Amino acid sequence: MESLRKSPRTLPASWYCSSALYQLERRGVFKKAWHFLGPVTRFQKEFEKVVYEIAQVTIVVENKTAKREDGTDGIIVYAEDESTKIKSHLTPSGLLFATLSADSPSFEDYFGGLEELTNKIDFTKLPHRRSISYEGRFNWKTMIDGYQECLHCQYTHPTFSKYYPPAFYKVENHNNFSQHIADPSKQSDGLFLYFFPICTLNVYGGGMSSFRTLPSPNPGVSRMEFDYYYSGTDEEFEEYFKFVRQVAMEDFELCEKAQANLERGVYAEGVLNPVKENGVAFYQQKVRESVYRQHAEEEAEKDRGDKVAQVAEVNGTASVVVAT
Repeated sequence: MESLRKSPRTLPASWYCSSALYQLERRGVFKKAWHFLGPVTRFQKEFEKVVYEIAQVTIVVENKTAKREDGTDGIIVYAEDESTKIKSHLTPSGLLFATLSADSPSFEDYFGGLEELTNKIDFTKLPHRRSISYEGRFNWKTMIDGYQECLHCQYTHPTFSKYYPPAFYKVENHNNFSQHIADPSKQSDGLFLYFFPICTLNVYGGGMSSFRTLPSPNPGVSRMEFDYYYSGTDEEFEEYFKFVRQVAMEDFELCEKAQANLERGVYAEGVLNPVKENGVAFYQQKVRESVYRQHAEEEAEKDRGDKVAQVAEVNGTASVVVAT
């Protein structure tokens, strides 16, 4: 019983079903985060605009001069709404990140230590092969819950588990990102990264893929966006694509069923395994802290506004008395 009391608890089911809660997440989580957009090979076509919509903010990436061999020079990132100020960052290894507002911290403060890990791989070598997008009937956190643990892998992903047995699986959490290690004795075999709050990067099976779980004002709906990279032949890519898509669709079905149970009230709140579900506990705590902080800031701002209004009302009354 003592160990259960010390174990981290999950977010309440209401956090997966509340529109008002999502608006707090939008302001406190998404607008203050850095979001992974892709490696430079995603933006190789000169003057082609790649458009992203994250938490109802539209961002555009455009390669103005795709003439150099690495394709990095000339890649610009801007918000579709010219009044919205954002920031962007390109890592030395070729990964592009951006914010949704100017309220986010610096890239170095947000993702401290990330470049030491990603700089071990040259992300400019794998060409972009395909992108797909579709909606799912689940909250964005439902998908991240599944990604951040592998307890379900043996039963839900039998093909994946043949390559990466879940008995060795562990998650190492860092500053706003997590590294998933399939086998601690073979840390160079596959790179699986989660970027808080909604982005992933997975290098395995001879290729590379990433996804974003994009929230909507309807807390029970998210849009999944996938990008796939591969340097082999078309036939080899299709085999790789078939493999990784199978894993993705297995997760998709699981998330829709989990969300349905959350909305029916089947589950309210529970306890997380501090070892096997440490990745879930890590990101959920960051959501919880961000929402609480945003709510406290807005309440404090509201109190300041009320006090200013009260002072103005008192001063106005005094002026009237003096004039009389």
